[in-house]
Amino acid sequence: MDREWSVEESISMAAAPAAVYRAVSEVRRMGEWSPECRAVWARRGPLHRGERFVGFNRRGLYVWFTTSRVTVADQDREFAFRVGSFGLPIAEWGYRFEPDGDGGTTVTEYWRDLRTGRGAPFAELLGRVFTGVAPERRAQANRVGMRATLGRLRQALDA
Repeated sequence: MDREWSVEESISMAAAPAAVYRAVSEVRRMGEWSPECRAVWARRGPLHRGERFVGFNRRGLYVWFTTSRVTVADQDREFAFRVGSFGLPIAEWGYRFEPDGDGGTTVTEYWRDLRTGRGAPFAELLGRVFTGVAPERRAQANRVGMRATLGRLRQALDA
């Protein structure tokens, strides 16, 4: 199986870009939508570039935490963060928000694998041990998770 290094999924929703941005940048809410993220430790309110947070994750019997730093906080346009574990770069996650012309938003969630370079073998081993997902299967697992996350986000914001 060839390894994919990035994934994107998009969905349209009735909520305006400002409302979607506000929800996503309030990272403490991520546990409401993500099938892997259970909770986030961060200050209240939307996070800004450079701010850090800790994610607590679970997939079946596997439990792990990650540390993240917000890298993009472009109001109503894009929100992104880099994820690390034990000081090693793991991934970049982000969301782009495009107005659809009818007051709604097309939301694109993206992921990029950062497990490259000297620390990559150890980071890949950590990923396999803590999440139960081999590096060559991570993109597909994330694709499924993104679809669930975006669907739950739309359901919450369009309600």
